[in-house]
Amino acid sequence: MKKSVITSVLAVLAALTTTVGAQNYPKEYLGLPGDNLNLYAVMDLFRNAPTLEAFERSLNEQDSRINNLDLNGDWRVDYIAVSDYRDGRVHNIVLRAVLGRNEYQDVAVIVVERMKKKRVVIQIIGDELLYGRNYIIEPVYAKKHRIRHEYGPVYYGGATIYNNYYYDMWDWPVVVHIYSPYYDGWSSSWYWGYYPTWYEPWSPWYWDYYYGYHSGWHSHYHSYYHHSDRYRYQRYNDYYYHSVRQESPQVQRRVAEGNYRQTYSRPEQRAEGMDLQRRTREAITEGTRSQAPANAGTRRQATPQAVSGTVPSEGRRTAAGTEGRRAAETEATRRASTETVSRNAEENGQTRRAGTGTVSREAAGNDATRRSTTGTVSREAATTEEARRAPATLSRTDQNSEHNAQTGETVRRTAASAPVTVKSAESEAAEAREAQAREAQAREVQARENERRAAEAREAQQRAAEQRAAEARAEQQRMSEQRAAEAREAQAREVQARENERRASEAREAQQRAAEQRAAEARAEQQRVSEQRAAEAREAQAREVQARENERRASEAREAQQRAAEQRAAESRENERRAAEARENERRAAENRAAQQRTLESGSDRISRK
Repeated sequence: MKKSVITSVLAVLAALTTTVGAQNYPKEYLGLPGDNLNLYAVMDLFRNAPTLEAFERSLNEQDSRINNLDLNGDWRVDYIAVSDYRDGRVHNIVLRAVLGRNEYQDVAVIVVERMKKKRVVIQIIGDELLYGRNYIIEPVYAKKHRIRHEYGPVYYGGATIYNNYYYDMWDWPVVVHIYSPYYDGWSSSWYWGYYPTWYEPWSPWYWDYYYGYHSGWHSHYHSYYHHSDRYRYQRYNDYYYHSVRQESPQVQRRVAEGNYRQTYSRPEQRAEGMDLQRRTREAITEGTRSQAPANAGTRRQATPQAVSGTVPSEGRRTAAGTEGRRAAETEATRRASTETVSRNAEENGQTRRAGTGTVSREAAGNDATRRSTTGTVSREAATTEEARRAPATLSRTDQNSEHNAQTGETVRRTAASAPVTVKSAESEAAEAREAQAREAQAREVQARENERRAAEAREAQQRAAEQRAAEARAEQQRMSEQRAAEAREAQAREVQARENERRASEAREAQQRAAEQRAAEARAEQQRVSEQRAAEAREAQAREVQARENERRASEAREAQQRAAEQRAAESRENERRAAEARENERRAAENRAAQQRTLESGSDRISRK
């Protein structure tokens, strides 16, 4: 009894603790990876974007502070590619996260459907794996026309915010762009390991910091957008969900294992995020172009054990090799610095060994310049570095000159007392100078050879770059000609479509007049047919009731027959059993009689033989 009471008390305390913990989360909390991509902010970003390309760039820029998704667990925000899949007059603009070489996960889809008379319906639907089922955000459809001027939550300066009336949504810049006759579709060309030069992945923030920042814009978001529970696009399941959507097994596994729960472990950072939003709003109000930087401690810290196994070891590379160029430049700078120090040390040593200074500072400077040009560091950087280090080199050279002068004075004093020693010292100095001259000449030859090889390498690189640039220009020209041809074809199709529409409108008017007459006749006929069908339906219903009654009676009769048949079968089986027992008894009696007869016959035979 005591144990049961203690167990009940612990259960109640656990339930209360869970309830109190759950109450700390706001109503926007989902407990799914989609918490780190605010679809209200994405819709607002889409509304102000001039093109889909600009929308993709703004979505993946760190300064926008909208994308905070890390689905593959590499502690870097994932790149979201934007592609447009058209289904007639409907544009399915898919936001797809790039997780690996051949692995993608759909984040959301923006459905833009064109209605008649310049009416547009727009919805952004979050993927059910990241947001749950039926997570739909759409504009608040107003009834009156109005235009308001406000400051956008992400952009600098004033922006014209159109209200969400059907006709005003037709004037959204991106909607005008995608329904333009010159629009030929958009599909992002970036993939894993190949990103635009402006893209630099960053460490994601904890969710509380991210939510705290966006909570300051909730009044703006909820004034223009709201949650919906139904799909306005009728072919959403048939077209997008079953033929276009992509889902990552890695994300399914990580959601099932609860690996995304770590982002909710810093509730104290929510106030810091709100403070960042306040400072950002003040910066926008003041008209400055620099927002306050985010606190570095709010970013999630990576651990080696937590990195997903599907991420390649080479990491993320940009299209132009940004990381590789940075590493090469750092290594080249380090090597150039080391070589400069080594050359200075060699020059000092040579000056100490040879008092006359056969190798000049100009030759050493030329040698250093030739060596620096073989690396990736530019000539200007090398010149600046040499100029910065020149005072220290000159001061060391002056010290060495003084030391050499003192050494020469000592030699002269010694020469007065020991002529033989002076001659031997002079011969050794001459030999040393000759050896140093040979070494300097060998270094100069090696430097010229290195310079020649570097020049050849630069020429080869320049030729390859020119060839690539020519190919890119040819490809760009071909694409521009192709787009121009497509635009002309689209324009011709549009003219033809307008002519066809005019003819069709005239035909529709004639058809409408004939249809009205036929409709009146059809309504009368339909009324008569409906009455006839109602009578037939009543008769069919009566027949159905009678059939059900007959079927019930037939089933009862079949059950009675079945019970009687079972009873007769049981009686027949009993009779057969009794007959079998009687036959068995008769067989045994006959066998006994036959045995007695044989016994009697054998006895009579013995008596007769005796």
